[in-house]
Amino acid sequence: MSMGYKIKRFFNNHSETSDNHIDETLKTRYYKASKNAVIQAVEDYFNSSPDFSIHARSDQHGEIGATSKRGKKVLVIATVVMVRPYHTALDFSVTTDTPVHIDFGYSNKIIKRVYEHVNEQLPEIR
Repeated sequence: MSMGYKIKRFFNNHSETSDNHIDETLKTRYYKASKNAVIQAVEDYFNSSPDFSIHARSDQHGEIGATSKRGKKVLVIATVVMVRPYHTALDFSVTTDTPVHIDFGYSNKIIKRVYEHVNEQLPEIR
């Protein structure tokens, strides 16, 4: 990971995961579980967290939208796609609403925390 990317990540208010992300911690995670099980694990995280509330859930589209209850205003969109039976991808898009469009890596930390929670619940495919 280049120094330029680290600086850019720090001075940005949006983070996304993807298959080919330069940052290993922000790569798409795959789980040996059904689409519904992954959606439920993500929903459990947001329901148990005092910082977030779910504002939208679409099983048909495999998306959960959550917003922060306190602290910085944050919008989290989790996308779950079943690639093949019991091989399900989980991606995130997190935007922090700040006046200067800088969140000092806060959106990255949220993604990492949710991934950690889901990893405790479901087996990850490496």
